[in-house]
Amino acid sequence: MEGFFTKKETESISRPNGKILSCASCGLYREVISPRMEPFGNFRKGILNIGEAPGATEDERGKQWQGTVGRLLKKTYRRLGIDLFEDCLNINSVNCRPTTKNGNNRTPTPQEIACCRSRVMKTIEEYHPKVIILLGGSAVFSFLGHRWKKDLGGIFKWRGWTIPDRDFNAWVCPIFHPSYVAREEEHVTTIWLQDLERALGMVNIPLPDYCNEGEQVQIIESPNELTKILVEIEATTHQHRSGLLSLDIETTGLKPHAEGHRIICLSLSHRKDQAYVFMLPKQKENLALLKTVLQSKMRKSAHNMSFEHTWIHHFLGYDIQVWYWDSMIAAHVLDNRPDITGLKFQTYVNFGVVDYSSEIEGYLQGIDPKNANSINRITELLKTKEKRTQLLTYCGLDNIFHHKLVIKQKKEIYG
Repeated sequence: MEGFFTKKETESISRPNGKILSCASCGLYREVISPRMEPFGNFRKGILNIGEAPGATEDERGKQWQGTVGRLLKKTYRRLGIDLFEDCLNINSVNCRPTTKNGNNRTPTPQEIACCRSRVMKTIEEYHPKVIILLGGSAVFSFLGHRWKKDLGGIFKWRGWTIPDRDFNAWVCPIFHPSYVAREEEHVTTIWLQDLERALGMVNIPLPDYCNEGEQVQIIESPNELTKILVEIEATTHQHRSGLLSLDIETTGLKPHAEGHRIICLSLSHRKDQAYVFMLPKQKENLALLKTVLQSKMRKSAHNMSFEHTWIHHFLGYDIQVWYWDSMIAAHVLDNRPDITGLKFQTYVNFGVVDYSSEIEGYLQGIDPKNANSINRITELLKTKEKRTQLLTYCGLDNIFHHKLVIKQKKEIYG
């Protein structure tokens, strides 16, 4: 399950954009002692290690982790109660040794990693690992480069997460490559050990039993149906003021101040397993009910609540009351690394859904990226029923995942 929308089958792992990616197009196999190195290890505990590439010693012996760096990894695993070769299976993002013109080891290129990706994916699909440990940036690119539709970033962004990847039904745990740890200061070793201990500790923990969140999104089409839903939510706000009402809106841009901007649709969720989504109502009765709901004493949440607050204030003329939780700010409180607070990133690392938005997000980018008031192409999605449904579903999914994230963050922060 890569996403909740139908994906055009124009690419594959081995032939993206019509370009064949294979051993022949890579060519590394022609210059090595051990070409196309096979996975090695007895895999007793279901752990798959994906490294970077073979070095000189590995190439000579035809097995992974045979040199100085391998000895460090083996020693560290043993310290944590794991035998690197008995308990694990080992493979690299590139399975032929890359060398410089002088015959020295070098980092594999993105092209070389892409050419070898099908071998890595085939290994995962054949062995069904419980835990996939990605050692370093090359392994992250190998595993995610073709699946993550946004800025991938490097190992500093991904290290330390234990990701319940739903596509492969495995915990995915990026950590530093041991070669980096070997040449850095002691604090890097401490971080590495903590990350590795956390990753190996996932072996006997089953993935959560997730549902299909797409089925939890209810699109409200008729004004009468919307009236009933808003009345239901309003009643809930009076009965359960300590509850949570999460919201998400889709608009024509980032900021509302330029001429031509408008709110397109909204999603409301007052329980974790249901999100209602609807076009901005035109009827006075439903606009009045929406105002009552958004100004009720029930606690409100959003991912970057200043966005929803600003647009509602600008176009509907009132302020949302009782803001309680901003999951983007909470993500920063829990982990202050840059580029990790976005909802799509948080959804993947916390709930294992790698993509539910790629077919929509291009329409949400401003026509002039340098202008924060630039109008996007979202209205193009309203021209057909299929695209309109995709947009509304996307808005509902944003809200569903945000609501789930709030619950998880509260537990992590307050216990």
